[in-house]
Amino acid sequence: MAFLEDGNHTAVTEFILLGLTDDPVLRIVLFIIILCIYLVTVSGNLSTMLLIIVSSQLHHPMYFFLSHLASVDIGISSSVTPNMLATFLASQNTISYLGCGIQLSSAAFFGTAECFLLAAMSYDRFMAICNPLLYSTKMSAQVCAQLIVGSYIGGFLNASFGTLFFFSFLFCGPNIVNHFFCDFVPLMELSCSDVSVSGGVISFSVGSVTMTTLFVIFISYIYILITILQMRSSEGRKKAFSTCTSHLTAVTLYYGTITFIYVMPKSRYSTDQNKVVSMFYMVVIPMLNPLIYSLRNNEIKGALNRQLGKKLFS
Repeated sequence: MAFLEDGNHTAVTEFILLGLTDDPVLRIVLFIIILCIYLVTVSGNLSTMLLIIVSSQLHHPMYFFLSHLASVDIGISSSVTPNMLATFLASQNTISYLGCGIQLSSAAFFGTAECFLLAAMSYDRFMAICNPLLYSTKMSAQVCAQLIVGSYIGGFLNASFGTLFFFSFLFCGPNIVNHFFCDFVPLMELSCSDVSVSGGVISFSVGSVTMTTLFVIFISYIYILITILQMRSSEGRKKAFSTCTSHLTAVTLYYGTITFIYVMPKSRYSTDQNKVVSMFYMVVIPMLNPLIYSLRNNEIKGALNRQLGKKLFS
């Protein structure tokens, strides 16, 4: 354990991540499972992005947002998974003070950007179903680009709060983080500084992002539901529902897990439960999203079949 003398205190220069388990057999099993999940995550999301780029049929706003969602999913998983895999193989996994800050900021950035992207996608579905005549105008390339840039700026601002607070903390020991990555709450518990203000600011920031984006999604789907129920054609209702089910599934999975971690009272669940749920939303959900959108979307399946047909007969 490395230390650096700082006045009358001893500043921690590295942290020990405990990971998910101490059982050596279970560590090997989890290593294999999570490595497979990570490979599927990267290949699945990269394939989604590539398919959207090369298929002219998918060059409209819904899939423009989906391509960015795929890139953010790769970012979320990559911010924690490689280091978590290392914890399964090492007897004691350490991460430097700087590395911990980078991991914290990258996880916060991509996690927040995903919230804003899911909200932007719900707004896109609202415009497509409730205002089809104005859709091309309201969801122009410029508007879509602004929504994407806004999502990344929101992610950057939210991540900046946690990063600035982390680097302002004084860690004077112990340096053992009871998690598989550098999350803000377990790091705050190790700090020798007064964390009351920083904890309140982070809670307000995370809560504001979660509630605002969830409110946009909720209002969008209220209007979508009303519009669908007013449709006279059963075929039209079926088509409208089919364009929303994938997004609703992704929203339910993502917001369900982050609500469990960041909104529920901490007394309701244990640290081990927190680890499992964190792994689900940072490792498993990024793998599921491309499967959800490809299996339940006829346009993506059709574009994939056309691209495979071109390769086979070229």
